[in-house]
Amino acid sequence: MSEGQQQGRIRRALADAVHRLGWLDGGLYLCSRLLERLSGGRARLVKYHIVAQPVGAGAFDAVRADPATVVAPAGPGNPLVPVFPRPAAIIQQRFAIGAECLTAEVKGSFAGYLWLARQAYDEDEVRCRFILQDPMRSVWDFDVYVEPRFRLGRTMARLWQAADARLAAQGVAWTFSRISAFNAESLSAHGRLGVVKCHSLVFVVLGRLQLSFLPHWPYLHLSISDLSPPQIHLPLPSAHRQGGS
Repeated sequence: MSEGQQQGRIRRALADAVHRLGWLDGGLYLCSRLLERLSGGRARLVKYHIVAQPVGAGAFDAVRADPATVVAPAGPGNPLVPVFPRPAAIIQQRFAIGAECLTAEVKGSFAGYLWLARQAYDEDEVRCRFILQDPMRSVWDFDVYVEPRFRLGRTMARLWQAADARLAAQGVAWTFSRISAFNAESLSAHGRLGVVKCHSLVFVVLGRLQLSFLPHWPYLHLSISDLSPPQIHLPLPSAHRQGGS
């Protein structure tokens, strides 16, 4: 490839990233891809938006019930656990720390799940611990998954509808989660649910070394061990202004 062709390819990639993500996140996305490529995968740049979704706000009222779809909590002995799309050790660890799982079945077949954490959540992609400051009224949701053959239907909506009703009955008002700033589809989907953006976080990972750019003191955090993750405290979103920090 000639130098002119390469420059043209870079310009097109930048234009596409900016179109999907905006100037800042589009530029960071390209930096992330370049960093991974030049380092052979040893270095990464990760950016998250931390969002909170209101519970019991009627976002799923229009979703019709389906007799063929059953959403229910699943414990470690549930017969669906062996078909979960994650390594068995990871699933066992989640149950061991008290994470809760809701599964969806369609006509008796595993169709998807979502996980909920109480009190705190330790991110598994980078070092970071999210601490819920009002654990009676907030949870953390993660690893929301729907089997590919059910993604064109309403399985995801019915899974969330059941979770929303269950959490509302428990007095939970908000569920927090993180979204990759580079995932335009996920950002759009969450936007339709009336989420509040609370924070943005950036992580630069070089082997075991991790530099974290945080929204509050100490603002910068350097770690080389899983024993010293940065901590992000999450009060209820009423303490945040709309649009986040």
